[in-house]
Amino acid sequence: GELVEPDLESVVERRVHDFINYCQGIMHLNQRYDVWMRVSKDTAAKMDSFEPFGKAVMMLFKTELPFIEKMQVTFYTDKDEVEKQMETAKEIFKARDARTKDLHDEDVEVFYGCTLCQSFAPTNVCVVSPDRISLCGAINWFDGRAAAKVDPEGPQFEIAKGDLLDAVTGEYAGVNDIAKKLSSGEFDKIKLHSFFDSPHTSCGCFEVVGFYIPEVDGIGWVDREYQGMAPNGIGFSTMAGQTGGGKQIVGFLGIGVNYFYSPKFIQADGGWNRVVWLPSKLKEKIDEAIPADLKDKIATENDASDIESLKAFLQEKNHPVVATWAAAEEEEEEEEEEEEVAVAAAPMMMP
Repeated sequence: GELVEPDLESVVERRVHDFINYCQGIMHLNQRYDVWMRVSKDTAAKMDSFEPFGKAVMMLFKTELPFIEKMQVTFYTDKDEVEKQMETAKEIFKARDARTKDLHDEDVEVFYGCTLCQSFAPTNVCVVSPDRISLCGAINWFDGRAAAKVDPEGPQFEIAKGDLLDAVTGEYAGVNDIAKKLSSGEFDKIKLHSFFDSPHTSCGCFEVVGFYIPEVDGIGWVDREYQGMAPNGIGFSTMAGQTGGGKQIVGFLGIGVNYFYSPKFIQADGGWNRVVWLPSKLKEKIDEAIPADLKDKIATENDASDIESLKAFLQEKNHPVVATWAAAEEEEEEEEEEEEVAVAAAPMMMP
């Protein structure tokens, strides 16, 4: 169509998730290279080919997005061809994400919101800012702007930032207002760059989930591709189930992969200095985002498979979190001494 432009590519791409789920018996989750799809047995029994499925999706696209005049749907089922197309797509994703590299939260007047995942997570409030990509990883700030422009009544929309309440945690009055409205009062605060205090809600389509490890006072991250267990003995699926649903769960946080590259990455809680564990493939994937002085100090499944081995690794590498352990021990000792003094000073009860 005449109105189709490159900036709309991600808008169309993300609506695939929305429209496919309109089709009975077919489930679509996630985006980009992390898509999960399931077809029910009843639906599969009625389908001789994917043609009816493709026609239904095209009809929905052309009905909901009038700027699309003609389109084609192609299904790739050959593994080699799928992998070939995947590599091409990854280059496009990389170029798209690079656009926000030099744009930051303080440089813009509005953020963007997305409600596509509210069918799965009714209280989720996805806020997209220059320094924080959507949880699914498919919508950056420019994508949100393009989507809101072409479809003002659609699932992506402007969020007036309002007053900056806390630059470190990334708390804005306008974001708090929209959080309260879209979560039906469930939440009244969302701090964009905080892990513990009023963190961003987590939908279920997030690419990575972060988890706090109290034994080492550090944070680990695990992505969908990792099939093993994290040092806390829990796998991605279980943690995703605990974290998702549009909730704020203290100690867990869903994010998009590109958020690792943000200069404001969980800055309220130590940023990269708090990261202690990553799956090896994810660590390799985001290598450029990890500060050089921390690369060999962050463990993978090859270095630590449980809490004890993780603790030993962090001590050996002198990870920044190790310094907090001594302070915590001193604080505990002081508290114990104060309790002993209080007990000694208490009057004796006579029989």
